Amino acid sequence: MSDEIPDLPPEALRALAEAGERRKAANTAPPPKEYGGRDGPEPVRYGDWEKKGLAVDF
Repeated sequence: MSDEIPDLPPEALRALAEAGERRKAANTAPPPKEYGGRDGPEPVRYGDWEKKGLAVDF
């Protein structure tokens, strides 16, 4: 992407600025702590969706 901002209306410039702020906030927020889940890597990635017969990740 180019660093140049084309000739846009003020509303579009404001929307771009707000989107940039949301991206910064999303990148800095730590993930929430999960209670009752498996230890280690995310279980859904490895097909381990339950613990003692109870679904804990959904």
